[in-house]
Amino acid sequence: MDLLERLRYAAEGAYQDAADASDRDGRTPACGIPPARGVTSYAVAGREIPIYPAAGPGGRRFPLLKAMLTTACERDCNYCSFRSEHDQRRVTFHPEEMARAFDQALRAGVVQGLFLSSGIAGGGANTQERLIATAEILRRRFGFRGYIHLKLMPGAERDQVLRAMRIASRVSINLEAPNPQRLPALAPSKSFEGELLPPLRWASQARTPDGEGPRLASSATQFVVGAAGESDLEILSTVQHAYHQLGLARAFFQSFNPVRGTPLENAPPESSVRQNRLYEASYLLRDYGFDLEDMPLDLNGNLPLDRDPKTAYAARVLSETPVEINTAPPELLLRIPGVGPKGVQTLLDARKQGALRELSHLRQLGILAERAAPYVTLMGRRPPQQLPLFP
Repeated sequence: MDLLERLRYAAEGAYQDAADASDRDGRTPACGIPPARGVTSYAVAGREIPIYPAAGPGGRRFPLLKAMLTTACERDCNYCSFRSEHDQRRVTFHPEEMARAFDQALRAGVVQGLFLSSGIAGGGANTQERLIATAEILRRRFGFRGYIHLKLMPGAERDQVLRAMRIASRVSINLEAPNPQRLPALAPSKSFEGELLPPLRWASQARTPDGEGPRLASSATQFVVGAAGESDLEILSTVQHAYHQLGLARAFFQSFNPVRGTPLENAPPESSVRQNRLYEASYLLRDYGFDLEDMPLDLNGNLPLDRDPKTAYAARVLSETPVEINTAPPELLLRIPGVGPKGVQTLLDARKQGALRELSHLRQLGILAERAAPYVTLMGRRPPQQLPLFP
């Protein structure tokens, strides 16, 4: 295969990683992994390369090339199509080749950023060195100043994590499972405490408390959901720790989908609804001041699937003790369905101008008034609610 044909295959291989991409749409490429929703193939020098819609600061969408430096891997993760014992085509790039291939796509105007992952070949530290070398070539030789997301390999060294953080926009390592007890079902040759969690700790320790010093990349992680028998409580416990203690910027969730020829090929796939509920709960933990104890978990430690966790929380807590829009503090306003961080600031500003007395006032402020109505009062009175057409 020529350089861009290999890039196509390496890009299809990166479908497996959910970070910086949206949900899957069911189409299956050559590598056997369904791609993300919104993925578009663009022609680069006659080769169709899949490009992802990624979300940047402020929600701005930009085209992202996701690729693997090598699809060869010496590990034997039970769910992964690139496990060492799985029979399939492998492609490998030298750092110079990957940098040159990305530069071609950049000059063709089809990408603005790079997500670079890899199978583990020659050990985690050696693989990490090649990933860093690729980013260094792009930054220093090609002068690329845009977005680079570098994966951190199991077995990467502390100094490598710091170097990656200095040259990338974001770094991430996939924890895969929420704790050491669940990991063997997914990745029996990996150590949760020995090689997956330390890079996130090192990344946290590298950031100065006051934010001074050189700019360092944010950090993220990903979980495989539904293949190891874990509960949502287990996942969210680890997510909360990572947000509050490790400075994690983002947690990603990938609902398990069995791959033929792997030990878990006969395991049932996990619902994408559960994946989405975990995303919603993680945002509540990160941005809305919620705590693990606030999560509306059932007796098995799982979130409801029939409604989002914020609405489920409000139905349980706020139905009998509604929030007074005109006097509630910001942290309580954030608990109301239909009100986000921007909405809270809008409400605080509007309250300075006078009392909010009707749902129409909330609508004018951009608040989802119908969602909020069952859980608020306006000047001590519950607003009228429209009955649903169907029970």
